Amino acid sequence: MAKKNYGVKFSPIDKKNSWHPEIETPRFWRLFPGAMRRRWWLFRPFDLVARNLPVFFKRKGVLVVRMDGIGDMTLFRQSLEHYSEAFGVSKQDITILGCKSWATIAKQIFEGYQIITINEHAFAKKILYRFCVSVKVRLLGVAVAVCDSYFRRTLMADSLVWVSGAPKMVVSYPYISETTRSEFKYYLSQAHLIINTGDYPTHEIVRHARFVSALLGRDIMPEFPKINWVAKTPTIFRKLKNYVVLVPGSNEFGRRWPLEGYKTLAEKFAVAGFNVCIVGHVFENVTWPVFSQTEGGAQITNLTGKTSLPDLLYLLKNAALVVSNDTGTAHLAIGLGAPTVVLVGGGHFSSFFPYPPNLTPSTTRFISYKMPCYHCFWRCTKRDNKRNPFPCIESIGVEQVWSESNKILSTDSA
Repeated sequence: MAKKNYGVKFSPIDKKNSWHPEIETPRFWRLFPGAMRRRWWLFRPFDLVARNLPVFFKRKGVLVVRMDGIGDMTLFRQSLEHYSEAFGVSKQDITILGCKSWATIAKQIFEGYQIITINEHAFAKKILYRFCVSVKVRLLGVAVAVCDSYFRRTLMADSLVWVSGAPKMVVSYPYISETTRSEFKYYLSQAHLIINTGDYPTHEIVRHARFVSALLGRDIMPEFPKINWVAKTPTIFRKLKNYVVLVPGSNEFGRRWPLEGYKTLAEKFAVAGFNVCIVGHVFENVTWPVFSQTEGGAQITNLTGKTSLPDLLYLLKNAALVVSNDTGTAHLAIGLGAPTVVLVGGGHFSSFFPYPPNLTPSTTRFISYKMPCYHCFWRCTKRDNKRNPFPCIESIGVEQVWSESNKILSTDSA
């Protein structure tokens, strides 16, 4: 199939042939763009008002828009360290506009930067909330607005960059489908610099490195995520020792490895002398009892819905092992340096999981079941209903997960 360039003109900008497209649209088209969703038109007058509010002071600083889940935020973190040099500002002059879902850990993870968090879902749906946020963003008066997310939503990320009215708007070239073509065209045509970080599938860690490489004009090597998290031991965990963390949930039913598999693993770890902690959101609650004493004295503890996000980071960082579905918690565990096993599906294989081999820590394993239908973008046609696991997830064997877990535990204890 021929690749569509959506009216983009490409030109080389450095020795690596990283390039940025320039998108041109007629002024009349920007006034009355075609093929836009009804919600876009509903938001438009409010966005225009916010974007055209006067700013009476000299613009300064950089706004970095990260309308991400916690996993995407984790993958982005290392590349942020190059923004200060790339834009010629101090860390204190860089503002991270992030999501409410990770607000409780943002201050420490982004120490030294300014932080603003919003409810991204309300921003994309509720007019009054959206307008208030847009006004706040506009009145920041930033000189540069940046977004390097590849998989992003126009009514969240791109509209926030645009509404800032920054004299310089720098974005990455996103994944574009026929459905999103017009909306992206509208916003991209008004950006000042668009950096192409590679075709799909390219891993997000590599994309972030290519983005800052293009800005700096030199090679920046990709780095696997690293999170510096220092916290006192939460009271409820003071007696918890030698434990394994299981993460059986996910925001998508299809990415949830069958619960029976996790139950079997929990029993195997307990028999081996490990305490087992099950974590997740309350709506993912599983059927284990709160405490289940085993013959060896180990405990299986169901903590679903009972840990804050800072508590979860403590649990992950100090675990002997983390076994997780294809979800943001797995990125956190790897970033915290915890030995981790991730059960990976094929929806957008190699974009997020697994990491490239040279960027995978020695204590991390990615387990998958290869199928010819990989890269379906989770639009699976091979399951009976939407609450069933995807076949590529369901087919991962318990013994394979147990074997890889033992290899890590054996290496870590050696």
